[in-house]
Amino acid sequence: MDKTYVGIDISKNTLDIAVHCGQGWSFVNSDEGIVKAVVCIRNVDPALVVLEATGGFEINITAALVDAGIPVVVANPRQVRNFAKAKGILAKTDRVDAKVIAGFAAAIIPQVRPMSDSQTRELKATMARRHQIIEMLTAEKNRLFIARDPIRERINEHLVWLEQDLNDINNNLRQIIQNIPVWREKDDLLRSVPGVGEVLSTALLAELPELGTLNRRQIAALVGVAPFNRDSGSKRGKRMVWGGRSSIRAILYMATLVATRYNPVIRSFYVRLCIAGKAKKVALTACMRKLLIILNAMVKNNTRWANE
Repeated sequence: MDKTYVGIDISKNTLDIAVHCGQGWSFVNSDEGIVKAVVCIRNVDPALVVLEATGGFEINITAALVDAGIPVVVANPRQVRNFAKAKGILAKTDRVDAKVIAGFAAAIIPQVRPMSDSQTRELKATMARRHQIIEMLTAEKNRLFIARDPIRERINEHLVWLEQDLNDINNNLRQIIQNIPVWREKDDLLRSVPGVGEVLSTALLAELPELGTLNRRQIAALVGVAPFNRDSGSKRGKRMVWGGRSSIRAILYMATLVATRYNPVIRSFYVRLCIAGKAKKVALTACMRKLLIILNAMVKNNTRWANE
């Protein structure tokens, strides 16, 4: 019997659903619409449902599908779009996108990953809000340089409010981690590494739950610090890192800068690469990868930093 694959295109207001080589539906992206969508999807008994990451609009429907026992994958939009281009599908509407996603599900059959629990989703959402506050702080501080006196006062007032909100969020993140024994122990383990502070540890807990479950190559590729070959025939292209989770990578970069000064293992590795003629940016990326691999091994083996 042929398996059934379903694709969902999600927007702020609608859920467009398509069964591969079959029917389709459209519902309002609301609590009531999600319930109706889950019922329709359950009735076709799908082997897999695929939808795209849409900046948060996918969270509720994904959670509802998981609660209903329906296998679901949140795919990278870039992969789906590349699949559409490979198929020669250039048109882009919500219904067309839903059919493309269903075709992607049937052809690629992406691996189902465990859905985050409510506590992890809360931690991730709080961390995302922290990113937003920091971006607003940076933007307001940049505006302060060119603002005239009447506007400077307003910007300064906003900066005070944003700083207080950031402080409240940081306290909230600490409280969330302290309330979960597993997270508290993992946070303590991660922060035993010189260069790994509160921000990186929290980001890893919230946004990289795979840490400690994958091998060194897989975790490096997932974050986007693994170099990929660019060879063709006799040509040997420059190795480059590409893709991955940019939010984790940005925080890992800052932590690695600190580690190149205060972590003896990372520092010696960085100096050795620089002496060998590697560009500082290349050496720093290699140090990011090494630090991530060390953290992955520590979590996997439940061991603290050995050179404390």
